[in-house]
Amino acid sequence: MAKFSIAPKPTFTVDVAIPQVGDKPAMVPFTFKYRDRTTLAELFDSWKAKAEALGERFKGTEPTLAEITAAEVEQGVDQIRDLVVSWGFGEKLNDESITALVTSCVGVSDAVVKAYSEAFGKARLGN
Repeated sequence: MAKFSIAPKPTFTVDVAIPQVGDKPAMVPFTFKYRDRTTLAELFDSWKAKAEALGERFKGTEPTLAEITAAEVEQGVDQIRDLVVSWGFGEKLNDESITALVTSCVGVSDAVVKAYSEAFGKARLGN
């Protein structure tokens, strides 16, 4: 009999390549919240809606680089907050530390989302 449960584990851990300026990415373990396909699609739809609302906010204006950066940081913080339940950094996972990470590491939220998405892709392909 196969050792498999239909009910998935509530979390899973993946090493994420955290970009570092002037150095190779650092591999840091992130523990993510599992979402079923429906819940994951709803989450991605909510991110899309937020991005569209942001586009509307800037529509017809010439936002400053600071305004664009602030919006990107806010989006990155939201994404990490939505996905991550713990991480391998020495700092405790909270809004302040997530903001510090997203502010100091360009592309980190993209790396986290990519690692999360790839974990689902590998599961779909059977690892």
